Amino acid sequence: MMGQPNKTKIFAAYLPQFHETEDNNRFWGKGFTDWDGVRNARPQYDGHDQPRVPLNGKYYDLSDVNDISEQALIAKKYGIDGFNIYHYWFKDGKQELQLPAELLLQHKEINIEYFFTWDNNSWRRTWSSIKGNDWAPSNDDSRKQGPAVLCELDYGNEEQWEKHFQYLLQFFKDDRYYRIDGKPVFAFMTYQYAPVMKCMIRYWKRRAVENGINGIYILTNYEHMKGRFKEDKYFVYQPSYSAWSARSRWENRLERYLKIKPRYDAPVKYLYDYDDVWQKIISFSKNNTDVIQGAFVSYDDTPRRGKKALIIKGSSPELFEKNFSKMYIGCCNNAQPFIFFTAWNEWGEGAYLEPDEKHGYSYLECIKRVKEKIC
Repeated sequence: MMGQPNKTKIFAAYLPQFHETEDNNRFWGKGFTDWDGVRNARPQYDGHDQPRVPLNGKYYDLSDVNDISEQALIAKKYGIDGFNIYHYWFKDGKQELQLPAELLLQHKEINIEYFFTWDNNSWRRTWSSIKGNDWAPSNDDSRKQGPAVLCELDYGNEEQWEKHFQYLLQFFKDDRYYRIDGKPVFAFMTYQYAPVMKCMIRYWKRRAVENGINGIYILTNYEHMKGRFKEDKYFVYQPSYSAWSARSRWENRLERYLKIKPRYDAPVKYLYDYDDVWQKIISFSKNNTDVIQGAFVSYDDTPRRGKKALIIKGSSPELFEKNFSKMYIGCCNNAQPFIFFTAWNEWGEGAYLEPDEKHGYSYLECIKRVKEKIC
């Protein structure tokens, strides 16, 4: 290796769900947040690490700017450069979970970079056959109450695009908002209603220039959009791409069309090996150097899905550091601007870097050591 490699940044996915909202109260009951599922998770097999407990039992509230500030301080201390904040915008400009980002915008003293990823899906209940994201407690199947669609995705027309753009513009102009080539970064998680989405992006880019911004740097999800829609660059969302999306065609067909589930030596619906998934991630990062790479710390969405959980088994700080180190040095050598990391605080999916009662700060310390070796 000649010379010093570029230092790739790490942006950790940030879930702004941990605060009370009117809609969550209406959908699931007074005071509901993702912490409810985290607390109520139950082990699905012997030795299953559930429920997960944040360090010192700190079930924080993201309507409190002090908790957001503390997160930013911890992240920066351990080498996390910024937050990739999930953005939720629905039909007629309806928003969800926007408060933490708005608090961050208002409090310029919080020293952390950030950008938005629009999870452009409808929200639906777990039992609904309507296309969209499941956004529900794990016991929703048994209740089957309320509307099937909670929030509907609809990009709307130019008037709606402008309303959305004006909301985003205040963030794009924030000095902390992350840029590539001088352009604020904005990512799309899914490939929904593509023709309208493409027109909206063209409109936004034009409006950005008209507002004194050098365009918008659009990222699209490699898993959903490969060969269909690449704007500025693809990103890959892990572990989804290298775990359950990598299942063979015959497995998917057997389950979808013939209703036959392939045999798995697993007590839950799907169980994957941690080191095996990481080897696939490392291989992908070596062979697809033009894609913004993804990484993950662990994954277990038992709090959201119970016996239907997707679980990647066998994670440990030691295995994570070994594998992440290989990937990170490759990203630095290939001048990758950043890694799309899952996640800072996806507690409902067991994908979090924040300290917990079992491992403390171990995973964050791994990140810090890896980055310090590259400096």
